[in-house]
Amino acid sequence: MSIFSIGLSGLSTAQQALYTTSNNITNVYTPGYNREIVMMTESNGNGVRVTDVQRQFNQFVATRLNAAAGTLSSLEAYQNELGQIDNLLSDEAAGLAPMMQKFFSSMSQMASSPSDPASREGVMGAAQTMVAQFRSLDEYAEDIGRSVNQQLEAEVELVNTYTQQIADLNREIVLARGFDGKTPNNLANQRDQLVHELSQRIDIRVNENSSGAYSVSLSSGLPLVNGESTYQLTARPGANDPTQVMVGYTDPAGNFSELQERNFQRGTLGGLMEFRRDSLDKLQNQLGQLAYSFATAMNEQHTQGLDLNQQPGAEMFSIGSPQVFMNANNTSTVTATATITDSDALLATGFNVRTNDDATFTVTRADNGREVAATFDAGTNTLSFAGVEMTLSGTPNTNDAFRVEPLKGLASTFSFELNDGAEIAAAQSTGSGDNRNALAMLELQNQKTIGGTATFNQAYAGMVSTVGNKMSVVKANLAAQEGLTSQLEALQQSESGVNLDEEAANLVRFQQYYQANAKVIETGTTLLDTILSLR
Repeated sequence: MSIFSIGLSGLSTAQQALYTTSNNITNVYTPGYNREIVMMTESNGNGVRVTDVQRQFNQFVATRLNAAAGTLSSLEAYQNELGQIDNLLSDEAAGLAPMMQKFFSSMSQMASSPSDPASREGVMGAAQTMVAQFRSLDEYAEDIGRSVNQQLEAEVELVNTYTQQIADLNREIVLARGFDGKTPNNLANQRDQLVHELSQRIDIRVNENSSGAYSVSLSSGLPLVNGESTYQLTARPGANDPTQVMVGYTDPAGNFSELQERNFQRGTLGGLMEFRRDSLDKLQNQLGQLAYSFATAMNEQHTQGLDLNQQPGAEMFSIGSPQVFMNANNTSTVTATATITDSDALLATGFNVRTNDDATFTVTRADNGREVAATFDAGTNTLSFAGVEMTLSGTPNTNDAFRVEPLKGLASTFSFELNDGAEIAAAQSTGSGDNRNALAMLELQNQKTIGGTATFNQAYAGMVSTVGNKMSVVKANLAAQEGLTSQLEALQQSESGVNLDEEAANLVRFQQYYQANAKVIETGTTLLDTILSLR
Protein backbone atom coordinates (compact mmCIF):
# COMPACT_ATOMS: atom_id res chain seq x y z
CA MET A 1 0.00 0.00 0.00
CA SER A 2 1.34 3.43 -0.94
CA ILE A 3 1.90 6.32 1.42
CA PHE A 4 -1.06 8.03 -0.27
CA SER A 5 -3.40 5.11 0.52
CA ILE A 6 -2.20 5.04 4.12
CA GLY A 7 -2.77 8.76 4.47
CA LEU A 8 -6.17 8.58 2.83
CA SER A 9 -7.27 5.77 5.18
CA GLY A 10 -6.22 7.95 8.10
CA LEU A 11 -8.08 10.96 6.69
CA SER A 12 -11.24 8.91 6.19
CA THR A 13 -11.01 7.48 9.69
CA ALA A 14 -10.32 10.89 11.23
CA GLN A 15 -13.26 12.31 9.32
CA GLN A 16 -15.57 9.58 10.66
CA ALA A 17 -14.28 10.20 14.18
CA LEU A 18 -14.96 13.93 13.81
CA TYR A 19 -18.47 13.24 12.51
CA THR A 20 -19.16 10.90 15.44
CA THR A 21 -17.80 13.36 18.01
CA SER A 22 -19.83 16.18 16.47
CA ASN A 23 -22.93 13.98 16.61
CA ASN A 24 -22.31 13.27 20.30
CA ILE A 25 -21.98 16.97 21.08
CA THR A 26 -25.09 17.87 19.10
CA ASN A 27 -27.21 15.24 20.89
CA VAL A 28 -25.94 15.90 24.40
CA TYR A 29 -29.47 16.90 25.52
CA THR A 30 -31.43 14.50 23.30
CA PRO A 31 -33.54 12.11 25.45
CA GLY A 32 -32.54 8.50 24.93
CA TYR A 33 -29.33 9.27 23.02
CA ASN A 34 -26.40 6.97 23.75
CA ARG A 35 -22.84 8.17 23.21
CA GLU A 36 -21.10 6.72 20.16
CA ILE A 37 -17.44 5.83 19.68
CA VAL A 38 -15.54 4.90 16.54
CA MET A 39 -14.01 1.42 16.51
CA MET A 40 -10.76 1.31 14.48
CA THR A 41 -8.54 -1.52 13.29
CA GLU A 42 -5.45 -1.93 11.14
CA SER A 43 -6.31 -2.33 7.47
CA ASN A 44 -4.53 -5.40 6.09
CA GLY A 45 -1.32 -4.39 7.77
CA ASN A 46 -1.29 -0.96 6.11
CA GLY A 47 -3.33 2.02 7.13
CA VAL A 48 -6.47 2.06 9.27
CA ARG A 49 -10.16 1.46 8.77
CA VAL A 50 -13.39 1.97 10.76
CA THR A 51 -15.03 -1.33 11.71
CA ASP A 52 -18.04 0.11 13.51
CA VAL A 53 -19.55 3.17 15.14
CA GLN A 54 -20.60 1.64 18.43
CA ARG A 55 -23.13 3.11 20.85
CA GLN A 56 -22.35 2.86 24.54
CA PHE A 57 -25.44 1.02 25.76
CA ASN A 58 -25.56 -1.29 28.78
CA GLN A 59 -28.67 -3.48 28.62
CA PHE A 60 -28.33 -4.59 32.26
CA VAL A 61 -28.26 -1.01 33.55
CA ALA A 62 -31.10 -0.02 31.21
CA THR A 63 -33.27 -2.87 32.48
CA ARG A 64 -32.66 -1.92 36.10
CA LEU A 65 -33.35 1.75 35.33
CA ASN A 66 -36.59 0.89 33.52
CA ALA A 67 -37.78 -1.17 36.49
CA ALA A 68 -36.89 1.61 38.93
CA ALA A 69 -38.58 4.25 36.75
CA GLY A 70 -41.71 2.07 36.60
CA THR A 71 -41.86 1.79 40.39
CA LEU A 72 -41.26 5.53 40.71
CA SER A 73 -44.12 6.31 38.29
CA SER A 74 -46.40 4.00 40.25
CA LEU A 75 -45.65 5.76 43.54
CA GLU A 76 -46.02 9.20 41.96
CA ALA A 77 -49.44 8.29 40.56
CA TYR A 78 -50.50 6.87 43.94
CA GLN A 79 -49.29 9.95 45.82
CA ASN A 80 -50.99 12.39 43.43
CA GLU A 81 -54.37 10.71 43.86
CA LEU A 82 -54.06 10.00 47.58
CA GLY A 83 -53.02 13.61 48.20
CA GLN A 84 -56.47 14.79 47.09
CA ILE A 85 -58.17 12.65 49.73
CA ASP A 86 -55.60 13.49 52.40
CA ASN A 87 -56.03 17.23 51.84
CA LEU A 88 -59.80 16.94 52.05
CA LEU A 89 -59.94 14.81 55.18
CA SER A 90 -57.29 16.83 56.98
CA ASP A 91 -59.25 20.06 56.39
CA GLU A 92 -61.05 20.68 59.67
CA ALA A 93 -63.61 22.97 58.06
CA ALA A 94 -64.53 20.41 55.37
CA GLY A 95 -64.38 17.30 57.55
CA LEU A 96 -67.23 15.31 59.00
CA ALA A 97 -66.07 15.46 62.61
CA PRO A 98 -67.05 19.11 63.20
CA MET A 99 -70.40 18.57 61.45
CA MET A 100 -71.27 15.57 63.63
CA GLN A 101 -70.14 17.51 66.69
CA LYS A 102 -72.42 20.43 65.74
CA PHE A 103 -75.32 18.02 65.34
CA PHE A 104 -74.85 16.52 68.78
CA SER A 105 -74.26 19.98 70.30
CA SER A 106 -77.59 21.14 68.88
CA MET A 107 -79.19 17.95 70.20
CA SER A 108 -77.77 18.78 73.65
CA GLN A 109 -79.25 22.28 73.50
CA MET A 110 -82.64 20.85 72.51
CA ALA A 111 -82.48 18.36 75.40
CA SER A 112 -82.08 21.33 77.74
CA SER A 113 -85.23 22.99 76.30
CA PRO A 114 -87.23 20.30 74.48
CA SER A 115 -90.20 22.60 73.94
CA ASP A 116 -88.19 25.50 72.51
CA PRO A 117 -88.86 25.83 68.73
CA ALA A 118 -85.51 27.58 68.22
CA SER A 119 -83.51 24.68 69.68
CA ARG A 120 -85.45 22.26 67.52
CA GLU A 121 -84.71 24.32 64.42
CA GLY A 122 -81.06 24.23 65.46
CA VAL A 123 -81.17 20.42 65.30
CA MET A 124 -82.87 20.58 61.90
CA GLY A 125 -80.21 22.88 60.46
CA ALA A 126 -77.30 20.92 61.93
CA ALA A 127 -78.71 17.62 60.61
CA GLN A 128 -79.19 19.02 57.10
CA THR A 129 -75.66 20.43 57.06
CA MET A 130 -74.21 17.16 58.28
CA VAL A 131 -75.93 14.96 55.67
CA ALA A 132 -74.95 17.44 52.96
CA GLN A 133 -71.31 17.03 54.03
CA PHE A 134 -71.64 13.24 53.91
CA ARG A 135 -72.97 13.47 50.36
CA SER A 136 -70.32 16.00 49.36
CA LEU A 137 -67.47 13.77 50.56
CA ASP A 138 -68.87 10.74 48.75
CA GLU A 139 -69.45 12.71 45.55
CA TYR A 140 -65.88 14.00 45.73
CA ALA A 141 -64.66 10.42 46.04
CA GLU A 142 -66.83 9.47 43.05
CA ASP A 143 -65.24 12.31 41.06
CA ILE A 144 -61.79 10.96 41.90
CA GLY A 145 -62.94 7.50 40.79
CA ARG A 146 -64.12 8.88 37.45
CA SER A 147 -60.82 10.70 37.07
CA VAL A 148 -58.94 7.45 37.70
CA ASN A 149 -61.06 5.75 35.02
CA GLN A 150 -60.18 8.48 32.52
CA GLN A 151 -56.49 8.29 33.38
CA LEU A 152 -56.50 4.51 32.94
CA GLU A 153 -58.05 4.91 29.51
CA ALA A 154 -55.44 7.52 28.55
CA GLU A 155 -52.57 5.36 29.84
CA VAL A 156 -53.79 2.33 27.89
CA GLU A 157 -53.88 4.43 24.72
CA LEU A 158 -50.29 5.50 25.39
CA VAL A 159 -49.22 1.89 25.95
CA ASN A 160 -50.77 0.86 22.64
CA THR A 161 -49.08 3.77 20.88
CA TYR A 162 -45.67 2.87 22.29
CA THR A 163 -45.99 -0.84 21.45
CA GLN A 164 -46.96 0.00 17.86
CA GLN A 165 -43.98 2.34 17.51
CA ILE A 166 -41.64 -0.33 18.93
CA ALA A 167 -42.99 -2.84 16.41
CA ASP A 168 -42.45 -0.34 13.58
CA LEU A 169 -38.86 0.22 14.69
CA ASN A 170 -38.35 -3.54 14.92
CA ARG A 171 -39.25 -3.80 11.26
CA GLU A 172 -36.89 -0.98 10.23
CA ILE A 173 -34.02 -2.36 12.31
CA VAL A 174 -34.40 -5.87 10.92
CA LEU A 175 -34.43 -4.49 7.36
CA ALA A 176 -31.36 -2.35 8.03
CA ARG A 177 -29.48 -5.29 9.58
CA GLY A 178 -30.22 -7.28 6.44
CA PHE A 179 -27.88 -5.02 4.43
CA ASP A 180 -24.71 -5.03 6.54
CA GLY A 181 -25.57 -6.98 9.70
CA LYS A 182 -25.39 -3.84 11.87
CA THR A 183 -28.11 -2.15 13.91
CA PRO A 184 -28.60 1.56 13.07
CA ASN A 185 -27.73 3.42 16.25
CA ASN A 186 -30.36 6.11 15.81
CA LEU A 187 -33.16 3.55 15.43
CA ALA A 188 -31.87 1.52 18.38
CA ASN A 189 -31.81 4.68 20.53
CA GLN A 190 -35.37 5.53 19.57
CA ARG A 191 -36.54 2.00 20.38
CA ASP A 192 -34.81 1.90 23.77
CA GLN A 193 -36.25 5.30 24.64
CA LEU A 194 -39.74 4.00 23.80
CA VAL A 195 -39.14 0.95 25.99
CA HIS A 196 -38.14 3.30 28.82
CA GLU A 197 -41.29 5.38 28.33
CA LEU A 198 -43.41 2.23 28.18
CA SER A 199 -41.90 0.86 31.40
CA GLN A 200 -43.10 4.00 33.19
CA ARG A 201 -46.66 3.11 32.25
CA ILE A 202 -46.72 -0.65 32.78
CA ASP A 203 -44.51 -3.46 34.10
CA ILE A 204 -42.86 -5.16 31.10
CA ARG A 205 -40.18 -7.68 30.17
CA VAL A 206 -37.95 -7.16 27.10
CA ASN A 207 -35.91 -9.69 25.10
CA GLU A 208 -33.89 -9.24 21.90
CA ASN A 209 -33.97 -12.05 19.34
CA SER A 210 -31.27 -13.05 16.87
CA SER A 211 -32.61 -10.74 14.17
CA GLY A 212 -32.26 -7.70 16.43
CA ALA A 213 -36.01 -7.29 17.07
CA TYR A 214 -37.38 -6.74 20.56
CA SER A 215 -40.08 -8.91 22.12
CA VAL A 216 -42.02 -7.05 24.79
CA SER A 217 -44.37 -8.80 27.21
CA LEU A 218 -46.31 -8.10 30.39
CA SER A 219 -44.85 -9.35 33.66
CA SER A 220 -47.33 -12.24 33.44
CA GLY A 221 -45.76 -13.32 30.14
CA LEU A 222 -48.52 -12.13 27.81
CA PRO A 223 -46.86 -10.64 24.68
CA LEU A 224 -47.36 -7.01 23.72
CA VAL A 225 -44.82 -6.86 20.88
CA ASN A 226 -43.50 -9.82 18.93
CA GLY A 227 -41.33 -8.63 16.07
CA GLU A 228 -43.60 -6.54 13.84
CA SER A 229 -46.80 -7.75 15.54
CA THR A 230 -48.55 -6.02 18.43
CA TYR A 231 -51.26 -7.14 20.85
CA GLN A 232 -53.31 -4.25 22.13
CA LEU A 233 -54.71 -3.58 25.57
CA THR A 234 -58.26 -2.36 25.99
CA ALA A 235 -59.75 -0.14 28.71
CA ARG A 236 -63.44 -0.73 29.29
CA PRO A 237 -65.98 -1.12 32.13
CA GLY A 238 -65.22 -4.15 34.30
CA ALA A 239 -67.29 -7.29 33.88
CA ASN A 240 -67.80 -7.48 37.65
CA ASP A 241 -68.25 -3.77 38.36
CA PRO A 242 -69.18 -1.57 35.38
CA THR A 243 -68.46 1.60 37.39
CA GLN A 244 -64.73 0.85 37.27
CA VAL A 245 -62.58 0.77 34.14
CA MET A 246 -60.51 -2.41 33.85
CA VAL A 247 -57.73 -3.35 31.44
CA GLY A 248 -58.30 -6.22 29.04
CA TYR A 249 -56.05 -8.15 26.65
CA THR A 250 -56.65 -9.79 23.29
CA ASP A 251 -54.38 -12.80 22.78
CA PRO A 252 -52.88 -13.92 19.44
CA ALA A 253 -55.91 -16.17 18.88
CA GLY A 254 -58.27 -13.19 19.19
CA ASN A 255 -59.66 -14.14 22.61
CA PHE A 256 -60.37 -11.25 24.96
CA SER A 257 -59.80 -11.52 28.70
CA GLU A 258 -59.94 -9.04 31.56
CA LEU A 259 -56.64 -8.78 33.40
CA GLN A 260 -56.53 -8.91 37.20
CA GLU A 261 -55.51 -5.64 38.86
CA ARG A 262 -52.78 -7.35 40.85
CA ASN A 263 -50.97 -8.18 37.58
CA PHE A 264 -50.01 -4.50 37.41
CA GLN A 265 -47.27 -3.92 39.95
CA ARG A 266 -45.32 -1.07 38.36
CA GLY A 267 -45.95 1.96 36.21
CA THR A 268 -48.68 4.56 36.26
CA LEU A 269 -51.30 1.90 35.52
CA GLY A 270 -50.23 -0.08 38.58
CA GLY A 271 -50.20 3.00 40.82
CA LEU A 272 -53.69 4.10 39.76
CA MET A 273 -55.14 0.63 40.25
CA GLU A 274 -53.48 0.16 43.62
CA PHE A 275 -54.77 3.55 44.81
CA ARG A 276 -58.29 2.73 43.70
CA ARG A 277 -58.23 -0.73 45.26
CA ASP A 278 -56.44 0.00 48.54
CA SER A 279 -57.42 3.59 49.32
CA LEU A 280 -60.33 4.98 47.31
CA ASP A 281 -62.61 1.94 47.57
CA LYS A 282 -61.75 1.59 51.25
CA LEU A 283 -62.59 5.24 51.93
CA GLN A 284 -65.95 4.99 50.15
CA ASN A 285 -66.85 1.81 52.02
CA GLN A 286 -65.87 3.30 55.37
CA LEU A 287 -67.83 6.46 54.60
CA GLY A 288 -70.85 4.37 53.63
CA GLN A 289 -70.54 2.31 56.82
CA LEU A 290 -70.40 5.45 58.94
CA ALA A 291 -73.46 6.95 57.20
CA TYR A 292 -75.45 3.70 57.41
CA SER A 293 -74.61 3.10 61.08
CA PHE A 294 -75.42 6.72 61.95
CA ALA A 295 -78.78 6.61 60.17
CA THR A 296 -79.70 3.19 61.59
CA ALA A 297 -78.79 4.02 65.19
CA MET A 298 -80.51 7.41 65.17
CA ASN A 299 -83.65 6.05 63.50
CA GLU A 300 -83.90 3.14 65.93
CA GLN A 301 -83.77 5.47 68.90
CA HIS A 302 -85.88 8.24 67.35
CA THR A 303 -88.79 5.92 66.59
CA GLN A 304 -88.97 5.00 70.29
CA GLY A 305 -89.89 8.56 71.25
CA LEU A 306 -92.75 11.02 70.86
CA ASP A 307 -92.70 14.34 69.04
CA LEU A 308 -94.34 17.61 70.13
CA ASN A 309 -97.64 16.46 68.61
CA GLN A 310 -97.53 13.35 70.82
CA GLN A 311 -96.99 11.20 67.74
CA PRO A 312 -94.45 8.36 67.57
CA GLY A 313 -91.19 9.48 66.07
CA ALA A 314 -90.74 8.85 62.35
CA GLU A 315 -87.46 7.79 60.82
CA MET A 316 -85.11 10.74 61.14
CA PHE A 317 -82.75 9.79 58.32
CA SER A 318 -82.98 7.71 55.16
CA ILE A 319 -80.24 5.93 53.24
CA GLY A 320 -80.08 3.79 50.12
CA SER A 321 -79.67 0.05 49.61
CA PRO A 322 -76.68 -2.11 48.65
CA GLN A 323 -75.78 -2.43 44.98
CA VAL A 324 -75.51 -5.77 43.18
CA PHE A 325 -73.90 -6.10 39.73
CA MET A 326 -74.38 -9.17 37.56
CA ASN A 327 -71.15 -10.19 35.82
CA ALA A 328 -71.24 -9.36 32.12
CA ASN A 329 -70.04 -12.89 31.30
CA ASN A 330 -72.84 -14.69 33.13
CA THR A 331 -74.59 -17.35 31.05
CA SER A 332 -77.91 -16.99 32.87
CA THR A 333 -80.26 -14.03 33.17
CA VAL A 334 -80.60 -14.35 36.94
CA THR A 335 -80.60 -11.03 38.78
CA ALA A 336 -80.07 -10.32 42.47
CA THR A 337 -80.83 -7.75 45.15
CA ALA A 338 -79.25 -7.28 48.56
CA THR A 339 -80.22 -5.92 51.95
CA ILE A 340 -78.27 -5.26 55.12
CA THR A 341 -79.44 -7.42 58.01
CA ASP A 342 -76.82 -6.83 60.70
CA SER A 343 -74.90 -3.55 60.83
CA ASP A 344 -72.52 -4.90 63.48
CA ALA A 345 -71.40 -7.72 61.15
CA LEU A 346 -70.82 -5.42 58.17
CA LEU A 347 -67.34 -5.26 56.68
CA ALA A 348 -66.10 -2.13 54.93
CA THR A 349 -65.58 -3.84 51.58
CA GLY A 350 -67.40 -5.21 48.56
CA PHE A 351 -67.87 -8.93 47.91
CA ASN A 352 -67.47 -11.21 44.91
CA VAL A 353 -69.98 -14.08 44.75
CA ARG A 354 -69.45 -17.04 42.41
CA THR A 355 -71.70 -20.04 41.75
CA ASN A 356 -70.01 -23.43 42.10
CA ASP A 357 -70.80 -26.54 40.06
CA ASP A 358 -72.49 -28.18 43.08
CA ALA A 359 -75.02 -25.32 43.40
CA THR A 360 -73.12 -23.80 46.32
CA PHE A 361 -71.61 -20.32 46.44
CA THR A 362 -68.17 -18.94 47.18
CA VAL A 363 -68.02 -15.43 48.64
CA THR A 364 -64.74 -13.50 48.78
CA ARG A 365 -63.84 -10.03 49.96
CA ALA A 366 -63.08 -7.60 47.15
CA ASP A 367 -60.29 -5.87 49.07
CA ASN A 368 -58.08 -8.86 49.92
CA GLY A 369 -59.62 -11.88 48.19
CA ARG A 370 -60.24 -13.79 51.43
CA GLU A 371 -63.19 -16.15 51.56
CA VAL A 372 -66.15 -15.21 53.75
CA ALA A 373 -68.47 -17.71 55.45
CA ALA A 374 -71.86 -17.84 53.72
CA THR A 375 -75.10 -19.82 54.09
CA PHE A 376 -77.71 -20.42 51.40
CA ASP A 377 -81.43 -20.87 52.05
CA ALA A 378 -82.85 -22.73 49.06
CA GLY A 379 -86.42 -22.03 50.20
CA THR A 380 -86.06 -18.26 49.90
CA ASN A 381 -83.20 -18.39 47.37
CA THR A 382 -81.21 -16.16 49.72
CA LEU A 383 -77.48 -16.13 50.39
CA SER A 384 -76.40 -14.68 53.76
CA PHE A 385 -72.90 -13.44 54.61
CA ALA A 386 -71.20 -10.67 56.63
CA GLY A 387 -74.45 -8.98 57.68
CA VAL A 388 -75.85 -9.03 54.14
CA GLU A 389 -78.58 -11.05 52.45
CA MET A 390 -78.51 -11.47 48.66
CA THR A 391 -81.73 -12.72 47.11
CA LEU A 392 -81.58 -14.33 43.65
CA SER A 393 -84.39 -14.17 41.09
CA GLY A 394 -83.75 -17.74 39.94
CA THR A 395 -81.12 -20.45 39.76
CA PRO A 396 -77.80 -19.20 38.34
CA ASN A 397 -75.56 -21.32 36.15
CA THR A 398 -72.19 -22.64 37.25
CA ASN A 399 -69.53 -19.87 37.32
CA ASP A 400 -72.11 -17.09 37.22
CA ALA A 401 -70.74 -14.25 39.30
CA PHE A 402 -72.10 -11.24 41.18
CA ARG A 403 -70.50 -8.19 42.78
CA VAL A 404 -72.17 -7.01 45.98
CA GLU A 405 -71.42 -3.51 47.28
CA PRO A 406 -73.25 -3.17 50.60
CA LEU A 407 -71.75 0.19 51.57
CA LYS A 408 -70.00 1.83 48.65
CA GLY A 409 -71.91 4.90 47.51
CA LEU A 410 -74.43 4.80 50.38
CA ALA A 411 -73.21 8.12 51.78
CA SER A 412 -74.39 9.87 48.60
CA THR A 413 -77.96 8.73 49.38
CA PHE A 414 -77.90 9.88 53.03
CA SER A 415 -80.67 12.41 53.72
CA PHE A 416 -82.60 14.05 56.56
CA GLU A 417 -86.33 13.25 56.43
CA LEU A 418 -88.00 15.53 58.99
CA ASN A 419 -89.70 18.66 57.68
CA ASP A 420 -90.51 20.47 60.91
CA GLY A 421 -88.80 20.84 64.28
CA ALA A 422 -91.94 19.65 66.01
CA GLU A 423 -91.44 16.22 64.42
CA ILE A 424 -88.30 15.58 66.50
CA ALA A 425 -89.23 12.91 69.04
CA ALA A 426 -87.40 14.24 72.10
CA ALA A 427 -89.76 12.71 74.68
CA GLN A 428 -90.55 9.18 75.82
CA SER A 429 -93.86 10.13 77.43
CA THR A 430 -96.55 12.76 77.14
CA GLY A 431 -95.23 14.57 80.17
CA SER A 432 -94.28 18.23 79.77
CA GLY A 433 -90.57 18.81 79.42
CA ASP A 434 -89.74 15.14 78.88
CA ASN A 435 -86.31 15.00 77.18
CA ARG A 436 -85.35 11.38 77.79
CA ASN A 437 -85.36 10.34 74.14
CA ALA A 438 -83.27 13.36 73.21
CA LEU A 439 -80.76 12.35 75.87
CA ALA A 440 -80.79 8.78 74.56
CA MET A 441 -80.05 10.02 71.03
CA LEU A 442 -77.35 12.29 72.44
CA GLU A 443 -75.76 9.30 74.18
CA LEU A 444 -75.37 7.49 70.85
CA GLN A 445 -72.26 9.55 70.17
CA ASN A 446 -70.52 7.68 72.99
CA GLN A 447 -71.62 4.18 71.97
CA LYS A 448 -69.61 1.86 69.74
CA THR A 449 -72.14 1.61 66.95
CA ILE A 450 -69.66 1.14 64.07
CA GLY A 451 -69.26 -2.62 63.80
CA GLY A 452 -69.48 -2.77 67.58
CA THR A 453 -65.91 -1.48 67.86
CA ALA A 454 -65.95 2.31 67.38
CA THR A 455 -68.02 5.42 68.04
CA PHE A 456 -68.94 7.79 65.21
CA ASN A 457 -66.01 10.11 65.91
CA GLN A 458 -63.61 7.21 66.41
CA ALA A 459 -64.64 5.71 63.07
CA TYR A 460 -64.10 9.00 61.25
CA ALA A 461 -60.82 9.61 63.06
CA GLY A 462 -59.76 6.13 61.96
CA MET A 463 -60.51 7.03 58.34
CA VAL A 464 -58.42 10.19 58.58
CA SER A 465 -55.61 8.33 60.34
CA THR A 466 -55.59 5.51 57.78
CA VAL A 467 -55.26 7.93 54.87
CA GLY A 468 -52.64 10.00 56.71
CA ASN A 469 -50.55 6.95 57.59
CA LYS A 470 -50.78 5.65 54.04
CA MET A 471 -49.68 9.05 52.75
CA SER A 472 -46.65 8.98 55.04
CA VAL A 473 -45.69 5.50 53.83
CA VAL A 474 -46.08 6.47 50.17
CA LYS A 475 -43.99 9.61 50.65
CA ALA A 476 -41.22 7.66 52.37
CA ASN A 477 -41.23 5.00 49.66
CA LEU A 478 -41.26 7.67 46.98
CA ALA A 479 -38.26 9.46 48.48
CA ALA A 480 -36.32 6.20 48.67
CA GLN A 481 -37.27 5.27 45.09
CA GLU A 482 -36.27 8.71 43.82
CA GLY A 483 -32.83 8.19 45.34
CA LEU A 484 -32.47 4.74 43.78
CA THR A 485 -33.64 5.96 40.38
CA SER A 486 -31.24 8.91 40.50
CA GLN A 487 -28.35 6.57 41.24
CA LEU A 488 -29.25 4.35 38.31
CA GLU A 489 -29.64 7.38 36.04
CA ALA A 490 -26.18 8.57 37.08
CA LEU A 491 -24.77 5.09 36.40
CA GLN A 492 -26.47 5.00 33.02
CA GLN A 493 -25.16 8.45 32.13
CA SER A 494 -21.63 7.53 33.20
CA GLU A 495 -21.68 4.73 30.64
CA SER A 496 -23.95 6.05 27.92
CA GLY A 497 -24.23 9.79 28.43
CA VAL A 498 -22.28 12.47 26.57
CA ASN A 499 -19.61 14.38 28.51
CA LEU A 500 -19.08 17.72 26.78
CA ASP A 501 -15.58 18.19 28.19
CA GLU A 502 -14.51 14.76 26.96
CA GLU A 503 -16.05 15.30 23.54
CA ALA A 504 -14.40 18.72 23.21
CA ALA A 505 -11.04 17.11 23.93
CA ASN A 506 -11.81 14.40 21.37
CA LEU A 507 -12.70 17.06 18.82
CA VAL A 508 -9.24 18.62 19.20
CA ARG A 509 -7.58 15.21 19.21
CA PHE A 510 -9.26 14.01 16.03
CA GLN A 511 -8.68 17.35 14.35
CA GLN A 512 -4.97 16.93 14.99
CA TYR A 513 -5.25 13.34 13.80
CA TYR A 514 -6.85 14.58 10.58
CA GLN A 515 -4.13 17.22 10.10
CA ALA A 516 -1.38 14.65 10.71
CA ASN A 517 -2.79 12.34 8.06
CA ALA A 518 -3.07 15.26 5.67
CA LYS A 519 0.60 15.92 6.37
CA VAL A 520 1.36 12.28 5.43
CA ILE A 521 -0.30 12.83 2.05
CA GLU A 522 1.53 16.13 1.65
CA THR A 523 4.82 14.39 2.41
CA GLY A 524 4.01 11.70 -0.14
CA THR A 525 3.32 14.37 -2.73
CA THR A 526 6.62 16.08 -1.95
CA LEU A 527 8.48 12.79 -2.31
CA LEU A 528 6.77 12.05 -5.61
CA ASP A 529 7.53 15.53 -6.94
CA THR A 530 11.18 15.16 -5.93
CA ILE A 531 11.44 11.81 -7.71
CA LEU A 532 9.82 13.19 -10.85
CA SER A 533 12.12 16.21 -10.85
CA LEU A 534 15.17 13.92 -10.99
CA ARG A 535 14.43 13.29 -14.66
